[in-house]
Amino acid sequence: MKKICLLFLFFTLHLTYGQRARKYSNEFLNIGADAAGLGMSKSVTAIASDVNALYWNPAGLSKVTVNQGSLMHMTHFAGIGNYDHMAVAIAPKEKDGPVLAFSIIRFGVDDILNTTELIDSDGNIDLNRIQLFSAADYAFNFGVGSNVKKVPNLHVGLNAKVIRRIVGDFASSWGFGLDAGIQYQLGSWQLGLMARDFTTTYNLWRFDQDNFEKIKAAIPNQNQELPEKNELTLPKIHFGVAKKFQLKNKNFHLLSELDMHFRFAETNDLISSSSASMSPSLGFQLDYGDFVFLRAGVGNFQRIAEFDDSKTLSLEPNIGLGFRYHGISIDYALSNIASVGNALYSNTFSVKIDFDFLKKPGKSI
Repeated sequence: MKKICLLFLFFTLHLTYGQRARKYSNEFLNIGADAAGLGMSKSVTAIASDVNALYWNPAGLSKVTVNQGSLMHMTHFAGIGNYDHMAVAIAPKEKDGPVLAFSIIRFGVDDILNTTELIDSDGNIDLNRIQLFSAADYAFNFGVGSNVKKVPNLHVGLNAKVIRRIVGDFASSWGFGLDAGIQYQLGSWQLGLMARDFTTTYNLWRFDQDNFEKIKAAIPNQNQELPEKNELTLPKIHFGVAKKFQLKNKNFHLLSELDMHFRFAETNDLISSSSASMSPSLGFQLDYGDFVFLRAGVGNFQRIAEFDDSKTLSLEPNIGLGFRYHGISIDYALSNIASVGNALYSNTFSVKIDFDFLKKPGKSI
């Protein structure tokens, strides 16, 4: 077993240092999984406890007690891109058994104009030569979450993901990565730690040579070399602390969470060095009788460089609304309201269903 672990570690380090890692890679995997989490500005690392925990923190899958399914749709960049997420969780038949989950993510920009052949051999512009193509990214996630029987209130989880990225007929890639997470209940406090791409995620690209020749010829002295075929995604760490408060009116509860998101690269995050950076996020959820939910959050704190070399602080405030009735949850989130940050607003809708009706009478899941 030790030899296997050493070989695995050697392989991971070889990939990390033998290839060029990118600061921003597979960024579509950082968008989110449901409107509830986005309404709280992704501050759910410690509280994720349903089918969508496969994305936010796979350790939270261990708290799923019935079969669940979820669907999410988001219009990104004010409708330019479409992001869709579908997930299913299978509850254990025995108490404290592992929970299995599967999800599919797609982020795509469709109907892009291909103008590489706009000008014919005679130098004339021919609009009939314009073609349409799509750029789409896919992720297939397989996860498991479980309680640690020897340590009360400790939950662990693992997610393996296969990545497929397609840019029309020009290029495509396959990739693989792993996520891991833990959650711990400490009195009235909830703690969560999520390591995304903790082994680094590796993508191998393939480029169509014929189409590349057309791109080279489209603009003189531009795009004359193929991009690198190997792409590495560096690990990210998410740490969250949450607590639920009982208000004077017993029908109301306030859930709050503070998360810190770490990258192992110098970025525009609020706190940044040559080797790492961190950006916080804060989320709140006010519920009435576990039936109506009002959410708000702020995150993605960035220091943006201006043309005069000064830096301004950019952030993204989010709000959300949700309803839950008889195991059906419907949620909505509006991200980056008022376009305070550099990104455009996004509308997100999601639905989650508890499949209680699949249980047989007299049996518990």
